[in-house]
Amino acid sequence: MATVTTDEARERIRAFLCRHTGPDLADTDDYFALGMVNSLFAMQLVVFVQKEFGLTLGPQQMVFDNFRTVNGLVRLVGDAS
Repeated sequence: MATVTTDEARERIRAFLCRHTGPDLADTDDYFALGMVNSLFAMQLVVFVQKEFGLTLGPQQMVFDNFRTVNGLVRLVGDAS
C-alpha cells in the first residue's frame, strides 16, 4: 500500500473512531479512560489499522499507548509504514 500522509492517516482514523465514539473526540482524548469504548474495541482497532493501512503489526507495536488516542494511532501508522 502507498504511504499515507499524517493528515490522511488522521482523517481515516478519526472517521473510524467517530462511528464508535461520536464526533466530539479530541486527538488527545483517551477514549478508553473516558468510557467511550470497551476493551474488546482494542481488537477492532488492531484489525482496522492493519486492514486500512496494509500493515502487519508485531508484538512491539501492541502497546496500549499506541491505541488509546487518535495521536497514538497516527504515530503507530507512521512508524509502521
